[in-house]
Amino acid sequence: MSAFLTYLLNGLAVGCAIALIASGLVTIHRVTGVVNFAQGTFAVVAGLCTSSLLGLGFPHGLSEVSAVLAAGVAGLLTGLAAIGRRGTTPLSSLIVTLGVGVLAYAVEIVLWGDQPRSAPGLAGSVTLAGARIQTHYLLVIGVTAATFVLLALFFGRTYLGKALTACASNPYAARVVGIDVRRMGLLAFALGGVLGGIAGVLVTPLRPISFDTDVTLIVNGFAAAVFGALTRPVIALAGALLLGVAETMAAGYGYGSHQLEVALGLMILVMIVQASRRSAISEEPA
Repeated sequence: MSAFLTYLLNGLAVGCAIALIASGLVTIHRVTGVVNFAQGTFAVVAGLCTSSLLGLGFPHGLSEVSAVLAAGVAGLLTGLAAIGRRGTTPLSSLIVTLGVGVLAYAVEIVLWGDQPRSAPGLAGSVTLAGARIQTHYLLVIGVTAATFVLLALFFGRTYLGKALTACASNPYAARVVGIDVRRMGLLAFALGGVLGGIAGVLVTPLRPISFDTDVTLIVNGFAAAVFGALTRPVIALAGALLLGVAETMAAGYGYGSHQLEVALGLMILVMIVQASRRSAISEEPA
């Protein structure tokens, strides 16, 4: 039982990191209609920056915040490349984000090399119901919960958040009332960079990160975002937690070499069941 609880809490922490990646994808897609396949790159940039700054003697806190800001700048630059020119279609922008991700490989190898890096997380552990849990896993869960609460307040209570929501709901109407949709799109990319950066600084102490880690991150994040139809962050959060727990359980019970396949297979099964239920409801006579 203690092993199961350990795997469960560890899986929730991994799922929280995936949820932050997915929330960045959802935020950008809702505002711009673009699927940003460079989203995993922001996490890698933040993780590598954190490792470098800590290695140079910078304190915790300052290193992580600086790394998240660097990821936000990377998100803004990606947005300028993807939607900077007026009239760029979402499909063209998607291809641009793929190109940015490939270019980032070369830049990251030049700056940090091709060997995985890690960073120390929050030290210590706690015992819950006989299960020993690393404190950093609890930190990941707490920071993710706080981030989603802040996102809800931002989109629901602030002018910028409401402007972003307006662009997502009806870009034409947003333009009519004077909202600069392109600027809001760039803000969405920067916010996506920040969310990816938070994921990066949280996950780096859990598993080594390298230039090609973004592949796993974007596969998981995209699966969770699609689970939420690329528009519903709370549903994407649920999908991310399901993925994280499934991966950790698979690894813990002897299927570590196939943990991603097991998790994605479970996600596909849940999505098929969801689609079947929606189809059955829509076919019911009025």
